[in-house]
Amino acid sequence: MKTKVAVIFGGNSAEHEVSLKSATNIYNAIDTAAFAPLLLGVDRQGNWQFNSRYNDSNINLSEDDYFAAASFVYLKKADQKVEIIDLASNQILGSFEVAFPIIHGTFGEDGTLQGILKSLNVAYVGPDVLGSAVGMDKEVAKRLLRDANIPIAAFFTLYRHIPNAFSFEEIEEQLGLPLFVKPANAGSSVGVSKVTNQKEFDRAVSQAFIYDKKILIEEAVFGKEVECAVLGNEEVKASVLGEIISGTNFYSYEEKYTNLDGVQTKIPAEIDQNISGIIRETAVKAFKVLCCEGLSRIDFFLRADNTFVLNEINTLPGFTATSMYPKLWENTGLCYTDLLTELIGLAVARQQRNLTIVTEK
Repeated sequence: MKTKVAVIFGGNSAEHEVSLKSATNIYNAIDTAAFAPLLLGVDRQGNWQFNSRYNDSNINLSEDDYFAAASFVYLKKADQKVEIIDLASNQILGSFEVAFPIIHGTFGEDGTLQGILKSLNVAYVGPDVLGSAVGMDKEVAKRLLRDANIPIAAFFTLYRHIPNAFSFEEIEEQLGLPLFVKPANAGSSVGVSKVTNQKEFDRAVSQAFIYDKKILIEEAVFGKEVECAVLGNEEVKASVLGEIISGTNFYSYEEKYTNLDGVQTKIPAEIDQNISGIIRETAVKAFKVLCCEGLSRIDFFLRADNTFVLNEINTLPGFTATSMYPKLWENTGLCYTDLLTELIGLAVARQQRNLTIVTEK
């Protein structure tokens, strides 16, 4: 019997549209000989919705409105599965054994959704609650990486309730110019600005605080932007490295998802083989330090002198047609469909391991 896999998408974060694209590709590429995929949506207001008639073999969530004919639902734990229940009639509309969450950003990759799925006792793809929460909070992640002697960019932290804890002059003296301002909890470069003077700094701080109550001010690291895909639970492997060549100041949201002509990628990255090995080892180490399992994409900046810093980890990377995570694995020898199969297998294996631990107690 085929395993029923719920591709959970949408959400009420700024990355809703990215999630639609990722879910489209996952649904269309999943191995239907082994799995029976279904789509389970969360609308922009945070409501769970299910459209049982939206099950064509080739879908496009960016063009077709899944939510137009969907029903409001809630999830109920059942025997070795989760049931999707109509909120109005309490009828069972569907069920699944494995969840593939692909809601990017707040509430989707910060441990919130993972906590819901864990409470339902269902296997799910990606890091657990702790790894997701730590990976989402760039400031907490940086402190853990620093304590593990993994090189990171210097930074300041500002909070919305005390936004003037450090003056622009103090920050400039320590970090120099240019520098970057970013929300501590956001993805896809949402709310990120590069600044070169105080006027730009003030505007960037206000912009970043729209997305989070805590923001980071980071030094600019000049060099190649290099990315590594990581895969595994107890045994972890790293892909070949890829290089992002941006046509603007930095790899922005627009370049990732809308203005695709403004960026180029090189896979594998054209860097020294020994340095590549060290970066890949560092990616695996960081993955473990941040309590991750399943998958993550880890981004670095490589300077001209071959020193590097770890920029950030993305515990729920994009699966769009242009996303680096599946591209990196494809160039490592693992095609998109096989990658999805392995991720689902890792989710099931972790669930079985955790159930065994509970039983032994």
